[in-house]
Amino acid sequence: MSNPEVLVKRVGTTLRKIRQERGMSLQGLAQRVDVSKLTLGKIEKGEANPSLSVIWKIANGLSIPISVLLNEDQTVKISRKNTGNKVVSANSACILEPMFNVSHYGSIEMHRAYLKPNSEYFPGSHQSGVVEYVTVMEGEVKISIEGEMFYLHQHDSIKFNGDREHAYINSTAAPAVLHFVMTYTNT
Repeated sequence: MSNPEVLVKRVGTTLRKIRQERGMSLQGLAQRVDVSKLTLGKIEKGEANPSLSVIWKIANGLSIPISVLLNEDQTVKISRKNTGNKVVSANSACILEPMFNVSHYGSIEMHRAYLKPNSEYFPGSHQSGVVEYVTVMEGEVKISIEGEMFYLHQHDSIKFNGDREHAYINSTAAPAVLHFVMTYTNT
């Protein structure tokens, strides 16, 4: 999607729908996801463009994949690089591009991630039941999982429980491209 305003509206509409389906007030949602009521209200109205960290907080608090918030209703979809929705990390080190959006709070999602040279991306930990499968498509990446470092080169893959503190580190002068598959067993 090339129009950020449409994406912002979609996130807001989807968030409001989920909140209302679960019978939650805006204040209740704010307490559950650790994002201010004011910010959530602006997101629901399409008046705020949430950062990747805010979208993760919301998704984790609601126990849903982040791609649910970016849902598009299409039966057949081709995901071409650099043409989909994009969410940028707070430090701008990582651009996440959901590949195929799930509907009805699905249990799997796929993303491309573009990690800038000499940068770090700390998503923290996700809700219980999340398993991450990560493949390095281009470049080299170090992945820190609760302080233990794993070195991955092009086409290497790793699987780990996403509810553990983790970070992605690109200490090279070239960008890295990652492919994420995330499964949610508690959805």
